[in-house]
Amino acid sequence: MPAADPYVPGHGSRRYAVGCYRLDLDYKVTTNHLTARAVLEIEALEDLDHVALDLYGLSVSRVRVDGRQARYAHRERKLRITLPSKTKRGGRLKVEVQYAGKPRPMPSVFGPVGWEELTDGVLVAAQPCGAPSWFPCNDRPDDKARYRFAVTVAESYRVIANGRLEERHKRSGRTTWHFRQDEPMAPYLAVLHIGHYVGTPAGERVELVHPRGVTVGAGTAFERQADMVDTFAELFGPYPFGRYAAVITEDELEIPLEAQTLSTFGANHVEAGWENERLVAHELAHQWFGNSLTVASWKDIWLHEGFACYSEWLWSEESGGRSAAEWASEHHGRLAELPQDLVLGHPGRDLMFDDRVYKRGALTLHALRGVLGEQFFPMLRDWTAANQWSSVTTEEFVAHVQRYTDADVAGLIDAWVYSTPLPPLG
Repeated sequence: MPAADPYVPGHGSRRYAVGCYRLDLDYKVTTNHLTARAVLEIEALEDLDHVALDLYGLSVSRVRVDGRQARYAHRERKLRITLPSKTKRGGRLKVEVQYAGKPRPMPSVFGPVGWEELTDGVLVAAQPCGAPSWFPCNDRPDDKARYRFAVTVAESYRVIANGRLEERHKRSGRTTWHFRQDEPMAPYLAVLHIGHYVGTPAGERVELVHPRGVTVGAGTAFERQADMVDTFAELFGPYPFGRYAAVITEDELEIPLEAQTLSTFGANHVEAGWENERLVAHELAHQWFGNSLTVASWKDIWLHEGFACYSEWLWSEESGGRSAAEWASEHHGRLAELPQDLVLGHPGRDLMFDDRVYKRGALTLHALRGVLGEQFFPMLRDWTAANQWSSVTTEEFVAHVQRYTDADVAGLIDAWVYSTPLPPLG
C-alpha cells in the first residue's frame, strides 16, 4: 500500500476521508487503563471493499459498519476492516470500533509520540504521527474532521480536550467531560489532558490551565498571553477558533507542544524571560499556521514552523523588544556558519524538525516582507482567511503572494525554499 505521506510511512490512507470522529473514553489514571468507543463518519474516495485505520497498542473487541457486525484484522499499527458490502466512490459509512488497553507512546523515527503518562495524569503529544496511540484514525495531516469527545475520569481530575467544553456530569465518583471541536482538525492535533488543574482567565477568550501550586500570571512568561492573541489577530487576521488555552503541566517538558485550540507547556516554561516568552508566542502562532492552515504534506512543514518562528520576532518587534530585522540578521549569521545541505521545501523526515527549518523559514518570510513592504500583512491576512480550517501547500502560497507584487516571488522562493545555499539577507 503506497504511503499517504512518505515522511510518515505506514500511516494514513487516501482511499477515504473522515468527516467526524466521536470518541467515548473511560480512563482510570491509577492503572493507565482505557476503555473506549470510536465512531467514524467516512466518505469513500474510491470504490472500497475494506477500510484500513491506524491504531497502535490497544485491543479491538468489536467493529460495526453501519450497525452491522464486520470482520477485522488488527496487526501492529493497522486495523483492517472488511466491509459487509462494497461501497462505491462517494458512498458514506459509519464505522464503530470498541477497544481497550493500556495506552502508550507510539514508536516512530521521531522518537515515541502520542499518549504519555505524567506523574499523576496524562497528556497527548501526537505530532506528527502519534494519534493512533489513543484512537483509530486516518492519520494524515490533510484529512481534517470534526470531533466530539466524551471523557470519563475520577472526579478529582480535570479533563482538557480540543474545542468547546459543552457539559460535564458526575456519577458514582466519576465525571464525564464533553467537548466539541467543530472546526476541521487533523488527527495529530487532537489532544487530551487529564490532571489536577485549575483555570486562570487571561483575557476574554484565553485561559491558563495549570496545577494549583504553579503561578502563571504577572511576572511569568504567560503574563502577556492575551496581548499576544490581540497582536497576532491584528497581524494575521481574527483568531480562528472560539477559545484558546495554554496548559501548563506539573512535570517539566523538553519542548512545548501545539494542538488545535490549545498549547502545552511544562512547569519549566513558566519563568519570565525571552526564551520562554518566545515559546509562548510560537505555540500561539500555530493556531493560525499549523492548526487552521495545515500542510497537505509534511514536506511543506516550513509553512508551520517558519511562520511560527517569524511570529516570535514579530511579537518581539510589536511588544517593544528587538525588531524582526535584528533577529533576522542574527539568525542569518548563525545559519551561514552551519552546513548548507538543507532543502527547506523538502527537508526529508530526518530533518523536518531541524532548527534550520524554523529559522530559514522565518528568514524566507522576512525576505518576502522586504519585497512586499506594506502589502506583507494584508497578504498574510488574506492567506489565513482564504484557507481557514483547510490544507495548504507551498505552491499555493507562492501563487497567493504573487498577487501582491510584480517582483519574482517564484524566484525568491526557489532561492530560499528549494535551493541549499543560504541567500544573502536583503
